[in-house]
Amino acid sequence: MISKKKYRPFLPGLIVLISLLFVLPGISVAGSTDVTDISYWSYPDYTRVVISLSDTAEFIKKRLSNPDRLYFDIRAGRIRKEIKTNLPVGNSMLKAIRAGQFDEGTVRVVLDLEKVKDVKVISMEDPVRIVIDIYGHTVVSARKRIVIDAGHGGHDPGAVGPKKLYEKDVVLDVALKLQKLLSRDPNIEVFLTRDKDVFIRLEERTAIANSKNADLFVSVHANASPNRAAKGIETYFLNWTDDEEAMKVAARENQISLRKMKKMLGERDVLDVMLGDLKREFKRDESVKLANYIQKAMVADLTRNYNHIVDLKVKWALFYVLFGAKMPSVLVEVSFISNPLEERLLSREAYRNELARSIAEGIVKYMSGSPEGQTVAGVGEIRDRRE
Repeated sequence: MISKKKYRPFLPGLIVLISLLFVLPGISVAGSTDVTDISYWSYPDYTRVVISLSDTAEFIKKRLSNPDRLYFDIRAGRIRKEIKTNLPVGNSMLKAIRAGQFDEGTVRVVLDLEKVKDVKVISMEDPVRIVIDIYGHTVVSARKRIVIDAGHGGHDPGAVGPKKLYEKDVVLDVALKLQKLLSRDPNIEVFLTRDKDVFIRLEERTAIANSKNADLFVSVHANASPNRAAKGIETYFLNWTDDEEAMKVAARENQISLRKMKKMLGERDVLDVMLGDLKREFKRDESVKLANYIQKAMVADLTRNYNHIVDLKVKWALFYVLFGAKMPSVLVEVSFISNPLEERLLSREAYRNELARSIAEGIVKYMSGSPEGQTVAGVGEIRDRRE
């Protein structure tokens, strides 16, 4: 269980989430900042827009009416000539995105809005980008929906083991097996952020989960450490932390340095104005519960068949891939690919089958709301089909 002394769910600034019509004080930098790209992902009741920048910059945002629009002024900014400055979107929330050099020192990006329920903004680093989430009116689904995210992919191999086993390949295989297991239940719909070896940006992974109106979001990864002796399994949920090891894991998965991770957590005036997405008690508490069910299922199942399984417990840290997720969400580190023994296990089909089964068991137990130790319908079927 999680130590109540360490768990601080109400700390300010759990996520870089800024309220609408609020000015974000950025970091002053010499020279100008280029707007290097503007992209979006459009879904029936959710759209994510990403403004990519060459460096950190101050920006303000404001919403205007008649017609309804939201604009961002990026200070000391320049817009690169090669990027598209007019993007027709044409869904029920967003008509179009327009950008231009408003004056010599300001780039203005305008979002022409339609019927919008909510807007949220996330600021990320490495690369620097402004992420805008636009929510429409949710279409309610009667079936449970789960989005499984296989970390890394494409040109991003993730961690690489001593024998050159790639994290991206291991976690994709586990995710595909997990999808197959969970899909046996006709009341569950399972979606993957990727089903092949392709690169998907961190912000797009969360966008996919939100677009599916998912009830759960589970991101699958393999751990790594400079210490080859490090081993074990652990499950994370999103929360502020000052734990050094948890910050190292988050920094690696966020693809930023530990120094930058600490710097982000230590910027007092920025943290003071951030709104914690996890202040929504349902999401916060359910993420903790989901993490515990998955971690306990993995430990129980794997220790029955393998020696030297180390339970590293449930932990919390700031993972970009979980930022902005509307549903309970966790990140699972299935083993240390940097450990020679665990790399050998991860290379085996039987071990990856066991990982998928145990994660599926934890998810099913969570969804059933059953007490610990109680058998859940459907889990037996999963366990009886072991290869």
